[in-house]
Amino acid sequence: MTILRHFLTKYTTFEQPKWLYKKTRLAYCPTISDEGLCIFVVLIYFMKIAIYSRLVKLADIAFLRRLFKVLAEQKIEVWIYEPYYQQLYSHVNFIIPPQVFNDGDDLSQRVQYLWSIGGDGTLLNTITLVKNTGVPVLGINIGRLGLLADVNPTDIKAALHTLKNKEYSIDKRTLLSLHSNLPLFNGVNYALNEFTIHKRDSSSMITIHTYVNGIFLNSYWADGIIVATPTGSTAYSLSCGGPIMYPSSQTFIVTPVAPHNLNVRPVVIPDTTTLSFEIEGRGDNFLCTLDSRYETIDKSYSLSVKKANFTLNLVRMRGINFFSTIRSKLMWGQDSRGYNR
Repeated sequence: MTILRHFLTKYTTFEQPKWLYKKTRLAYCPTISDEGLCIFVVLIYFMKIAIYSRLVKLADIAFLRRLFKVLAEQKIEVWIYEPYYQQLYSHVNFIIPPQVFNDGDDLSQRVQYLWSIGGDGTLLNTITLVKNTGVPVLGINIGRLGLLADVNPTDIKAALHTLKNKEYSIDKRTLLSLHSNLPLFNGVNYALNEFTIHKRDSSSMITIHTYVNGIFLNSYWADGIIVATPTGSTAYSLSCGGPIMYPSSQTFIVTPVAPHNLNVRPVVIPDTTTLSFEIEGRGDNFLCTLDSRYETIDKSYSLSVKKANFTLNLVRMRGINFFSTIRSKLMWGQDSRGYNR
């Protein structure tokens, strides 16, 4: 961009290019040079990145301005999720106009990476766009905990350097898929963290008859049940007493939510199994969730869960691993009492 400005300033009276056609990044100068020529310039990009987020917060605007300035300086072609762009464009002066996208169709043909700007909840939503394309996802943490979105906002330049030089690793995370006798979730029937069944219309417990490969496991009298992936073992399941599992452990965790029987504990099973459920309760309706998405179901639904046939590819920077992340984020070994010994 600096070279382009120098060229146009030297030979014309116009300092900024205008875009004739964004998709090809063909720029033209609207004034005639001293030699009587109309100048066309094609910009060459070193990388193409999709940006996904859900909400522009006032506290994040300064960071977002720096982010898109750095991306332009590094010659990154940017694609922005259109609902997010509609919130963003009035706050950010884009040096180079971005492209926009609305869904994940052909995403792998458009970009090399998808950046999730937010917290872990925002990153969970990216699977509805990435789907089975294999596009690597990098999480920029401007949220809270950040077990999945683990790149700090101050490390953007370092992250770009790592991507350009291929100095990262890919962490393949297992997804689970939900199958039902009736339509659910508009066909986007998979989750990164967990699947749950939960009571809805009544304060009374529900009964969830659970089977593993058709073999009866248990009738859970509880507020609900969680089937978590190893990634989800540090989320809802953990708050209900479930264990932390290593991401590549190839397991599912079946965790009851507030069970009536105190001796009913979480169970770890291989992710090669299929779990199926029958639901009873005093109410007519129940909640069925995949990560943060939910649907209302009734007793007529027959549900089963198994491992999805594709994974989510998370980008991991050098020096970041699962153990260092949970040790830091869960503050293991830290004394927070705040007194001097």
